[in-house]
Amino acid sequence: MGSYDGPLRQLLLNLRKHADGATSRDAIAGLLQQMSLGLPLWKQPPLLVAIPSWKRRSNPLPALICDELQRLLACRSQALLERSRPTLGQHHLGRALRLANQAGAFRCSQVRPVQSGPRQPVLLIDDILTTGATACAAAAALEESGWRVAGLLCLARTPALGGDLRSANR
Repeated sequence: MGSYDGPLRQLLLNLRKHADGATSRDAIAGLLQQMSLGLPLWKQPPLLVAIPSWKRRSNPLPALICDELQRLLACRSQALLERSRPTLGQHHLGRALRLANQAGAFRCSQVRPVQSGPRQPVLLIDDILTTGATACAAAAALEESGWRVAGLLCLARTPALGGDLRSANR
């Protein structure tokens, strides 16, 4: 994961606005190949679950990242998450308000089937991590339905407080 500033920030913003298929997939594939060196080895391949967007014009990147990871890691993905209610835009919300905004914002579309043996790990997929509020709400919805969330993979992390991105009260 890189810092969400400079060239990586510009690339992700452009991809969000102009996801045009092959060019977007190639850019994401390149980023994921660089990141894959740091990915853990899994005893059981994770199930990839993209975090859905709350916007009317949905952010295509989590689904594109899932597609490329399926190819790169030979994992499968499943659309298990749905938005259960609209949320506010979060650009100028601090962590506490983001957590409140996202609480209960997801529902799981499928209860995990009961089976013997270890539960398959779920790897949440998103493009940018800011405070973790969205990821926490998504993970909570999955865990309430019996899924075991093992982690989150995203392409960028917003800079720490004092960085040059957006409001100072993130």
